[in-house]
Amino acid sequence: MPRYKATISYDGTEFYGWQVQPGKRTVQLEMEKVVNKMAKDPADHIRVQGSGRTDARVHAQGQVVHFDLPFDIPNEAVRKGLSTMLPYDIGIKSVEKVDESFHAQFSAHNKTYRYRLSTTEFIDPFKRNYTGHWHRRIDTSLMQQAIGDYVGEHDWLSFVASGFQQKTTVRTVYSAKMWEKPEEDEIWFEFTGNGFLYNQIRIMVGVLLEIGNGSRPVDDIQRLFAVKDRQQARFTAPAQGLYLMSVDY
Repeated sequence: MPRYKATISYDGTEFYGWQVQPGKRTVQLEMEKVVNKMAKDPADHIRVQGSGRTDARVHAQGQVVHFDLPFDIPNEAVRKGLSTMLPYDIGIKSVEKVDESFHAQFSAHNKTYRYRLSTTEFIDPFKRNYTGHWHRRIDTSLMQQAIGDYVGEHDWLSFVASGFQQKTTVRTVYSAKMWEKPEEDEIWFEFTGNGFLYNQIRIMVGVLLEIGNGSRPVDDIQRLFAVKDRQQARFTAPAQGLYLMSVDY
């Protein structure tokens, strides 16, 4: 069975995340519907494997998936065929045939996520589904000082939500940066790492915001690594500001 790798984007607003859940609309469910339809509904249901989960209301510009089809179809025909059947909030950016050893999750080397934060006084109705929101005083220079402490291999136990299922909370962040977008009244955060835990990035952003408003010292990230206590990290930034930008192999 030929294996295909697809890079997809989606607006997470009306999804309960990536993974199939009973009675819930998810990205994986919608993808599997159209892949199986393209395969003429085979007796063995075709699973679509993603590079990892995204939560409810989280978006993706570069999610990567793989699936096997029971017959050989040209890459562009697969892309166009899926695109015509998918709902309006999922797009197929590219499709390529890959070796059967390729796995969207286990072959990945690193992932990049971006978080968009709106800083307007009131929530912009046209951004409410696509940015987090923070209207309180904030000192971005303090956040710039602190964000570099995320880089490196760390135990992220203080930065993972309850219910995580991974065997270890040790991950490596290769890059952590932020920049202001004054023309859009936004601050953008971007993180690249070899993997991220449940809600990790949203908690990372929450800690930075509390450093920026003075409720945490600028060096508090190192203390949080040491105490390994989720309760001390406190704030989790809203889901709708988070985007999976790319997955590298």
